Amino acid sequence: MLVIGIAGGSGSGKTTVVNAITKQLKERVVVIPQDSYYKDSSFLPMEERQDINFDHPDAIDFKLLCKQLKELKDGKTIDQPVYSYITCSRSKTETVTVQPAEVIIVEGILVFTCKELRDQMNIKLFVDADDDDRLMRVMARDILERGKTVSSVIERYTKTVKPMYLQFIEPSKRYADIIIPQGGHNKVAIEIIAATIEKSLHKIQKSS
Repeated sequence: MLVIGIAGGSGSGKTTVVNAITKQLKERVVVIPQDSYYKDSSFLPMEERQDINFDHPDAIDFKLLCKQLKELKDGKTIDQPVYSYITCSRSKTETVTVQPAEVIIVEGILVFTCKELRDQMNIKLFVDADDDDRLMRVMARDILERGKTVSSVIERYTKTVKPMYLQFIEPSKRYADIIIPQGGHNKVAIEIIAATIEKSLHKIQKSS
């Protein structure tokens, strides 16, 4: 089993890279998104929930994420939590059943900030992109998918997204084995990574 960590700033193109890898590996891969592991804040009033800094490592339930990743590596099935950005809360009744696979991709902006999580990864990729490009993608995503207004997206980007990127996410780049410039548009890098994964899987299969 191969665990691949994919980190990078909001709007850097991580999803594009993940989709490209999964397209090549198909049923051999499962994806564990960091976004499913935000701590539940349903006990707070809605106004307070909307003020949560989702770009800070403290917002992530790394304890559960590390535990469930270990269970997958041990060949166990997990019940992945479901988190809603609309209500800023974790579902009490709904989970996603995830089966073990040859390749596990752990993806998210903060996945390299947790040492326990990093230590479970075999390959670490950091998706790099220009700040302006990231802002445009964040705006498009938050307005279309999360019901945010233009002014609220800009305010959040200025107050939390950019400062947290500089404080936590960009420094975590030093843990990466491979840095992918130009975000998810770098087809050459993605092809090389896919070939590297295939080679690593072949080595694992051969040794076992």
